[in-house]
Amino acid sequence: MTEYPKIQRLERDREVPVSIFGARANRLARLNSLGLPVPLAFGLSIPTVHEIAAGHMPDIAALLEQFGENAILSVRSSPVRREWGGPQTLLNVGMTDAVHARLAPRLGEDAANTLYCRFVQDYAIHVARLDPEAFAGLGEATCLDRVALETALAIYETETDAPFPQDPLRQLEQVLRSMARAWEGTSQRILRMARGAPPDAGLGLIVQRMALGLGRGESGAGVVQFVKPSTGEPAVRGRYLSRSQGRDAMQPDRRASYIVSDPRGPSLEDTHPEILRDLRRFGEIARLGCHDALRLEFTVEDGKTWLLDAAPARRSPRAAVRIAVDLAEDGAISRKSALLRVEPSNLQQLLHPQVDVDAGVTPFATGLAASPGAASGHIVFSASAAQASAARGEPCILVRHETSPEDIRGMHSARGVLTERGGMTSHAAVIARGLGLPCVVGASGVVLDLRARSLTTADGTVFHEGDVITVDGTNGLALAGEVPMVRPELDGAFATLMSWAREFCDIGIRANADTPNDARIARAFGVEGIGLCRTEHMFFNEDRLTVMREMIFADDEADRRAALDRLLPMQRDDFIELFRIMEGQPVTIRLFDPPLHEFLPHSREAMQELAEAMGLPVSQVIARAESMAEFNPMLGLRGVRLGITIPEIYEMQARAIFEATVEASRKGAPIVPEIMIPLVSAAREVELVRQRVDAVAAAVRAESGADFAYRLGVMVETPRAALRAGDMAPGCAFFSFGTNDLTQMTYGLSRDDAGRFMSAYVNQGVFPEDPFHTLDIDGVGELLLIASKRGRAANPDLVLSVCGEHGGDPASIEFCRKAGFNYVSCSPFRVPVAILAAAQSAVRGTQKAAEEPVVT
Repeated sequence: MTEYPKIQRLERDREVPVSIFGARANRLARLNSLGLPVPLAFGLSIPTVHEIAAGHMPDIAALLEQFGENAILSVRSSPVRREWGGPQTLLNVGMTDAVHARLAPRLGEDAANTLYCRFVQDYAIHVARLDPEAFAGLGEATCLDRVALETALAIYETETDAPFPQDPLRQLEQVLRSMARAWEGTSQRILRMARGAPPDAGLGLIVQRMALGLGRGESGAGVVQFVKPSTGEPAVRGRYLSRSQGRDAMQPDRRASYIVSDPRGPSLEDTHPEILRDLRRFGEIARLGCHDALRLEFTVEDGKTWLLDAAPARRSPRAAVRIAVDLAEDGAISRKSALLRVEPSNLQQLLHPQVDVDAGVTPFATGLAASPGAASGHIVFSASAAQASAARGEPCILVRHETSPEDIRGMHSARGVLTERGGMTSHAAVIARGLGLPCVVGASGVVLDLRARSLTTADGTVFHEGDVITVDGTNGLALAGEVPMVRPELDGAFATLMSWAREFCDIGIRANADTPNDARIARAFGVEGIGLCRTEHMFFNEDRLTVMREMIFADDEADRRAALDRLLPMQRDDFIELFRIMEGQPVTIRLFDPPLHEFLPHSREAMQELAEAMGLPVSQVIARAESMAEFNPMLGLRGVRLGITIPEIYEMQARAIFEATVEASRKGAPIVPEIMIPLVSAAREVELVRQRVDAVAAAVRAESGADFAYRLGVMVETPRAALRAGDMAPGCAFFSFGTNDLTQMTYGLSRDDAGRFMSAYVNQGVFPEDPFHTLDIDGVGELLLIASKRGRAANPDLVLSVCGEHGGDPASIEFCRKAGFNYVSCSPFRVPVAILAAAQSAVRGTQKAAEEPVVT
């Protein structure tokens, strides 16, 4: 194992690992190796900083000698990942009375005063831990006279009962000790853990010669990047402030110049174009040499430009895609590395409108970001109101306590959804993701009054039906009024990245599609078929819902079959359109799953309307609804249990599928439908359904004179089905794991109620992650492995897939790849996420590390 010195010069030909010296030190050494103008700097290793915090100071005198006499230094933090933060940077370390006297003739009295006074204040606040209020009223740090300096020194002496330290060695040691101990303290630990750092994350420190920014010639400091943060396209963004230091130019109260010519004010390009030319040249060298678009912190000293720091340029998810693709096309990184640069889940933000990050909006409620995108519209509190609003051409936001299947038509009509209750796998969240609809669930502090048709926020603000709000499903926010949006773009860099991802993706990607529109979206994203078509969603259209309810209220089998005969052509037409859209690709159709009472109204008013529509006494409607109520519907009469106890439902669906197969095959490639039986627990259930499906297939073949094939499989959603997979596999062509319900049944946990305590469980380490969001590898994952092993032992040709919400989760996709599954299926708008995640998993599987240094 390589041993590194405690203190290392950051220069060319010196190895400066991120894990030993931190990301900032690594980047400075790389800039130096590219021949860029970087002031002399040394890195203190992470173990060394830990020793300093424990009271063991290395030989700082030897370090100070490297900078020469009267050196003025800065000390910066260098964590392993920059987003972890770190203690405040200290500038002008080494300023003393003697150094001030030497600098005044060279820089001017005001500049020397500024440097010294600034250091006194920073040292007092961040090292001696004095109250910042003690120095209030001294004026701006770049415009300080002798009186201000003397006042600052006097305040320090009064507050500490000691004069300001005049020994540069003591100053530097105290600064290093203070920063090291601050990092080890409770506040810094909590902050960095909130940013994703482990509790024992280490810190490196950098001691660097100052470029002062206050010379007699043109001097100053600024920050610049050469890509637009929102899109990633080439553009110059930043600020420059003459006669300043550090990041003064970025402070909102400073009158800084723009970098390039701008009608809003003066610019560096107007006053000193030669400095901008240098910055452009340095930026391109750094971009290609560091393999990323960078944000450069620079200082100009008497006309010479110095680079003090470089970090990844600020970027939105859209910009991250453009930057990665541009770097690969310029040869700075490989296509594999470009794929690894983009977070898969962030792709969803490219597929939907987003709230403009520069809009400066304030939310009236926050909740779970259940489905990405943003939309504005008038508040409506019911599905019927949403449909009426859509009919008038008015955009609306559907606001509910929580949604149920009878709200689906309203969700189709709305631009966005906001619910008071629910979690990431609640009905609203799942359906909204499938529809590509912005959705926020579990909105905190929001109280709905459906009778008054009002929404009251935590601060007492009241919104009424018709008021305009915006739902930001990407960030989990609800905003008042209509806010500026950024529109999606699916061509250019996005299309290029996805084409590269498909080259490396080695697991099938299908989509969950319940409607023809879902199928069209899925096709546009390049899926290999439909992995789950939930047929029950087709019955919630208004014309079909009435017939469905007539079937439910039928007194005998004959009446039920009569109602189902009316539904048959509707369902058949849906399947014909679905098959034609998919053009011969596989389509997996799940037979009817939910309990029948979900199709009945729940409110007294809605039951009254149903009674009138069906010509029944309202008491009869209420009685039937009450008779069908279940204590736990999720574990009641649903799925295959309905198909066995009321077989005519599955017979109608099978006939619709086969008749659609015959019709669609006449004008294209032969269709081979895949029929999936939901909620099985025993092999006998499969046998009973297969017998009836086979009989229907034989009848359709005889009636049509056409031959066709089909594949029958099961949806593995119960632990028993997973454990008895070997019994069922011989009679099945495929297993599709419905991980939403399988997770619920494995944990004994309702996904709709889990949001009430899941955060506490994850924060306290009970679960590493919400198991409805990321597949539980240890528990549910083991059931998948058991089922796949036993199933393929009994049927080597068994096709395996996951079709729950986990089908679009990157970590879950990686598990499926390693387990040998054939494909995953997810909602249409998560297809690009799944393709990229699968490609990244494949790339990581063929290389232990990226070819280029990791961006940190």
